[in-house]
Amino acid sequence: MFCYQCEQTKEGTGCTTYGVCGKDPTTAALQDLILYVAKGASAYAHRARGLGAKDADVDRFVIEALFTTITNVNFDPKRLEDILLRGLTVRDQARDLYEAAVRERGEEPVHLNDGPVTWTAASNLSGLLDQHGAIGIEMRRTADGDDVVGLQELLTYGLKGAAAYADHALILGFEDESVWSFLHEALAYLASNPTDIGELTSMCLRCGEINYRVMELLDKANTETYGHPVPTSVRTEPLSGKAILVSGHDLRDLHGLLVQTEGLGINVYTHGEMLPAHGYPGLKRFAHLVGNYGGAWQDQQKEFAAFPGAILMTTNCIQKPTESYVDRIFTTGLVAWPNVTHVTDGDFAPLIDAAREAPGFAEAGPDRSISVGFGRDAVMGVAGPVIDAVKDGRIRHFFLIGGCDGAKPGRNYYTDLAQAVPEDCVILTLACGKYRFNKLDFGAIDGIPRLLDIGQCNDAYSAIRIALALADAFETDVNSLPLSIILSWYEQKAVVILLTLLHLGIKNIRIGPSLPAFVTPAVLTTLVEGFGLTPITTPERDLAAILG
Repeated sequence: MFCYQCEQTKEGTGCTTYGVCGKDPTTAALQDLILYVAKGASAYAHRARGLGAKDADVDRFVIEALFTTITNVNFDPKRLEDILLRGLTVRDQARDLYEAAVRERGEEPVHLNDGPVTWTAASNLSGLLDQHGAIGIEMRRTADGDDVVGLQELLTYGLKGAAAYADHALILGFEDESVWSFLHEALAYLASNPTDIGELTSMCLRCGEINYRVMELLDKANTETYGHPVPTSVRTEPLSGKAILVSGHDLRDLHGLLVQTEGLGINVYTHGEMLPAHGYPGLKRFAHLVGNYGGAWQDQQKEFAAFPGAILMTTNCIQKPTESYVDRIFTTGLVAWPNVTHVTDGDFAPLIDAAREAPGFAEAGPDRSISVGFGRDAVMGVAGPVIDAVKDGRIRHFFLIGGCDGAKPGRNYYTDLAQAVPEDCVILTLACGKYRFNKLDFGAIDGIPRLLDIGQCNDAYSAIRIALALADAFETDVNSLPLSIILSWYEQKAVVILLTLLHLGIKNIRIGPSLPAFVTPAVLTTLVEGFGLTPITTPERDLAAILG
């Protein structure tokens, strides 16, 4: 195997025997083959769309294929093999769609011969694993070089991130033709094994552009379904009683669970990226949504083992369950782990039964809380006082410190940086990277909290809208605001958010704790020269550079 799509990749270069994330070689190979087949399906779907022919099944498969292969989503080889076989059927479906559309115009279809279009799968798992060697990243790196393949993978990982957000929006009933169109176009482009550096770079920025639309769509889906987040105090210690813990990102799954557990005497807690759910009026109205338990995803093995109830994983990031809780953790949606019970069709009865059988918390913990719910609607509601505070010098600077958390050493930088930010500055944060410092007391500036939790990683849209609104208020652009962006990344959703920021022309972003292994020195030079993208150094040096 070879995989370098996440920040924790072995020795910062690539996992070659077993994934640091927990991915085994069989899983890695099947994921690569799923992507390969998705490229073939999109090669036909892109051409069919140009002729006005569409197929919702093909669209759905493509985003599920991309999302399934994101880090820490699906580690179940059996389910992955089923997805691969389904992909071959969908590819044939897309081919028939294209050919029928051409013949309807009285023409003959072009016979495509790109590898993913004509690839035939072996009849068994052993054969599939043998076939993987011919289509893997290492083969392409040998043929086309690290710079080309690094940009191909940058585009691929951006598409994965965008597909994850598109999937969240779709299950709430929100979609956009421009999103489907670009996903198929980009995958069809990758199917042709492009090697032009300039063209690849341009496609990566286009991916950032379409992701801005995807994040806007998801923001609309969440807020129209559950209301705009409002500032909310969230309990961080348990209450006594039976308990269910919900991790991941999916608000619809949480809502369905809350509906099915209402009145049963079971307390529901959020974990990881589900913490922002407490700010949505449509979710916080449930009295048995009582608080948040634990921190970011990388601590789940310890935290889940100590949690005396049932656990639901709705999206990434799942780690290998330990024996102490493997019989009371459940997956849903695209998430999977071998021998873990998978909940389908929104029926959480097995999970609820497991919660009833578990002991629950014997007693309540101390009365501690943190605040969430500072989305764009809430922040812009107090924009006047914020702008006045900036003009009066009471707020000197804004720091957006957020992104993915992870277990690899070096992430204490973000804790140290947040603590070192001067008291006349405000910190905006989002995604699970906030767990590095969100339980610290930063106080307030004239009633304005110094730490504003904007939400999940996809709520980068809110952060962008806040920045754009401030730029309008000060009659300038985002790059001229007293605002600095310091990001932590782990997986592919962080990659596509970075591409979105670059597409918007936002410069001088700092990123860490390490640079992506797929970004070669030549590509990094281009990003530094064009956008001022720079690696983090130390909190002291970076603050000195930012504040002068």
